[in-house]
Amino acid sequence: MRLLSLVTVIWAFSFSLIGVYLAGQLDSYFAVLVRVALASLIFLPLTDFGLRARWKWALMGIGAIQIGVMYLFFYQSFRYLSVPEVLLFTVFTPIYVSVLYDGLHRRFRLQYLLTAALAVAGAWVIKSAHVNPGFLTGFLLVQGANIAFALGQVLYKRLLETPALSDTRQSKIFGYFHFGALGVSLVAFGLFGETSRIVPTPTQWAVLLWLGIAASGAGYFLWNRGATQVDAGVLAIMNNAVVPLGLIVNRLFWGKSIDTTALILGGGMIFGALWLHMRFLRTTTAPDT
Repeated sequence: MRLLSLVTVIWAFSFSLIGVYLAGQLDSYFAVLVRVALASLIFLPLTDFGLRARWKWALMGIGAIQIGVMYLFFYQSFRYLSVPEVLLFTVFTPIYVSVLYDGLHRRFRLQYLLTAALAVAGAWVIKSAHVNPGFLTGFLLVQGANIAFALGQVLYKRLLETPALSDTRQSKIFGYFHFGALGVSLVAFGLFGETSRIVPTPTQWAVLLWLGIAASGAGYFLWNRGATQVDAGVLAIMNNAVVPLGLIVNRLFWGKSIDTTALILGGGMIFGALWLHMRFLRTTTAPDT
């Protein structure tokens, strides 16, 4: 869980960086393309090009969904929502993770869904007031991003559970994940990109470098690797840990207002859900493999 916690801290800055420096200023399709291209370049020299074709295509397909499709929804949502609102509307991701993972295994575990739902409730408490009344379009865009992100996580976790890949060094195959996302990003930019808004300022270049190298390159590798080391319930809950941290970053570095009482209460519910899940898991069932 340490990898998931580390990435949560890294990603807590991403929401504000996108909302403050990129959204509405730089073409979103260009921003996604640059971010994914940088991440792809990092893993290019590490990639095992002798990997069987079926696994290459599987990994590229997962990356196309988890990053490529997710980013297309996610960046567009900032046109309609503030940073706190985007954070708020990500709260449904744990339920998607729990349901999709169990669906792939053709089973249903109520305790996973209940603890994920508690994490959702905690995140909702943190930021349930002062929502933009014209939020519906942004809300639907974020849900599209949530579903793509959740589906990518569970597909990657499931793929790495197969005997053929379970002992594989993940750094040697993760490049294909980013290559798949790069393909989606190239097509999207070619179809919808606005060339009049693709000249970043020095500050925007710095933000794109951070997002591409740290948040995407290192972040998604460490997150997906961490996903293979925990059970689906912990993975679902950790998807919402970024909500309180993201709001704290938004307050400390960009001076946005925050309801401290709601943050403490909601954050306590999220981490309480994690504690309950871990305690329940140890006494009733074995971890996922």
